Amino acid sequence: MPTAPLDPKAVLAVDPWLEHNVDQIVHRHDLFRKWKDTIDTIEGGYDKFTKGYAKYGLNVHPDASVTYREWAPNAKEAVLIGDFNNWNRISHPLTKDEYGVWEITIPPKQPGVCPIPHDSKIKISMIVPTGARIERIPAWIRRVTQDLSASPVYDARFWNPPADQVYKFKNSRPPQPKSIRIYEAHVGISTSELRVGTYKEFTQNILPRIRDLGYNTIQLMAVMEHAYYASFGYQVTSFFAASSRYGTPEELKELIDTAHGMGITVLLDMVHSHACKNVLDGINLFDGSDHLYFHEGARGRHELWDSRLFNYANHEVLRFLMSNLRFWMEEYQFDGFRFDGVTSMMYHHHGIGAGFSGGYHEYFGASADLEAIVYLMLANDAMHALYPNSLTIAEDVSGMPLLCVPVSKGGVGFDYRLSMAIPDMWIKLLKHKSDDEWEMGNIVHTLTNRRYGERSIAYAESHDQALVGDKTLAFWLMDKEMYTNMSDMTEYTPIVARGIALHKMIRLLVHSLGGEGYLNFEGNEFGHPEWLDFPREGNNNSFQHARRQWNLVDDPLLRYKYLNDFDKAMNHAEEQYGWLHAEPAYVSLKHKGDKVIVYERAGLLFVFNFHPTNSFTDYRVGVEQPGEYTVVLSSDEKRFGGFENVLTGGSYLTTALEWNGRKNFTQVSSAPGQDGGQEFLRDHAVQVYIPSRTCLVLAKK
Repeated sequence: MPTAPLDPKAVLAVDPWLEHNVDQIVHRHDLFRKWKDTIDTIEGGYDKFTKGYAKYGLNVHPDASVTYREWAPNAKEAVLIGDFNNWNRISHPLTKDEYGVWEITIPPKQPGVCPIPHDSKIKISMIVPTGARIERIPAWIRRVTQDLSASPVYDARFWNPPADQVYKFKNSRPPQPKSIRIYEAHVGISTSELRVGTYKEFTQNILPRIRDLGYNTIQLMAVMEHAYYASFGYQVTSFFAASSRYGTPEELKELIDTAHGMGITVLLDMVHSHACKNVLDGINLFDGSDHLYFHEGARGRHELWDSRLFNYANHEVLRFLMSNLRFWMEEYQFDGFRFDGVTSMMYHHHGIGAGFSGGYHEYFGASADLEAIVYLMLANDAMHALYPNSLTIAEDVSGMPLLCVPVSKGGVGFDYRLSMAIPDMWIKLLKHKSDDEWEMGNIVHTLTNRRYGERSIAYAESHDQALVGDKTLAFWLMDKEMYTNMSDMTEYTPIVARGIALHKMIRLLVHSLGGEGYLNFEGNEFGHPEWLDFPREGNNNSFQHARRQWNLVDDPLLRYKYLNDFDKAMNHAEEQYGWLHAEPAYVSLKHKGDKVIVYERAGLLFVFNFHPTNSFTDYRVGVEQPGEYTVVLSSDEKRFGGFENVLTGGSYLTTALEWNGRKNFTQVSSAPGQDGGQEFLRDHAVQVYIPSRTCLVLAKK
């Protein structure tokens, strides 16, 4: 049945301001429909089309024979070579069909015995029109390894372990979380030692930490194989291979299955925005032509990333990419993807030199790359059709309208987008503004400036902010004093006290006000110092900054534990009250002079005092719902490195008098001196000591 056309009214129901762009949105949806109908008619639908990995690459049959297929239309001859035939360039020729697909089936060595040994090296050798011989790693290969002592170039491996060594999944996927709390992690840096961490270690040592902290989703970075470790996984060479520097495919499966057993959703950082330009161990110039998987010429090259750009309008490229998504979902049981570089994909200018002001003219017209946008629509539509509980997240800085709206309503189909302006704001504030120059209105605007009905993932900092050239928020706040004054045995200096207080406040503010999901990069929950820098020539191949110093948070004498415990309490409070999946907050106060922010969400009352020195007596705040409130979370608790001037609990009554646009008010006040921790009632007002740089969360009893 043909795909139904888009009703323009469905678009305007989502966003009436798109009235002047409806024709363009309908046009791109028509392009999507054309592709979807082609896939349905020619390929038998998404289910068959996205199982390209069962046809292409190396596949073992029940009788132990092996079929190898490869799309390489420019090649004139092709031979499968490897350890199995002593690299004989004659013995195993492939035949080519009318579509440029080469194929060979190798019979069993003997009944039930595979002709290609498990984990043996393999390649495809081709003759191109010039007469030159080229040799490549199979594009659909599932295992590649690197021996840096011999060469940085990867070797392809035929991965076909004996049945008793194949990992068998024990746990089903967890249900899609209502409130998504993401722990962004990189397996390789997840060790305190000066080396690359492993899948096994992550499973044993890091998963329990993530679970205990209250995160319900993991976003795994740098899993798709990449030749250059320092690329952070963003220069992919083998799209179907899990990085071997961390271990085996079976060990990655165990990691994901163990996470599922803990109720944790696992997302893969998916890089379909570009590909590494490597030839010998990538897919660039695979069959000797410049335009197999990529656009030829300048359009096929990213000038800043020095990488190749896919031709999303090609049928076989779509098969490759969409099957790549399906492969990771099926073979490894991932639950979805965070798509990298979506801004680069959606615009011909790739976001280079383009400032997005929010004007709708910036998103449509000549600058929009409809081929890439339609690919994203197909990818999202297919994954959600095949896996209804799957999650997709877009890394987009442009603010494209309808990005997180279903394809059937004219959208691109993502579930969430990353709120990338938020971490940039904090870095700018910490680098260029003193505390008394912070504008509460600007902070609130940045945190709440998102498209209604399109869910966003908020974060104070991710891996981007910690890369060399920048540093973590904790290091911006406390800098060199993190080396000397993070022990409880040393002076609690003003710089460290400020840093710990603001670190907690920033994260709770972002968590509760900034979106419908929350993300944290591993280690930042406890204020990991310094920055990230992978081994490379420029740092003498040092691992010093390519690791996570878990010893800091595990040492009971160090103050990192306070930040870690607050992060844990914050996540568990969200789990209890569910503010992330509640309606956006109502902000009743953003006071410029007092530097106070007050808002309600999910029935909770949030109060932040960012003033560097002032506390306020009888400070009246509005609240919509009348009743008796109690403090359920305070950043000033002693277990969070606070001074315990505010205690959790207590009873705080509202007064039925409109204040700041709300029907009722309660009063929060400061009492200087030694009686600051006392709570007392005056008629319907509530007085509780709220020091500077403190935040409170109150809930109805």
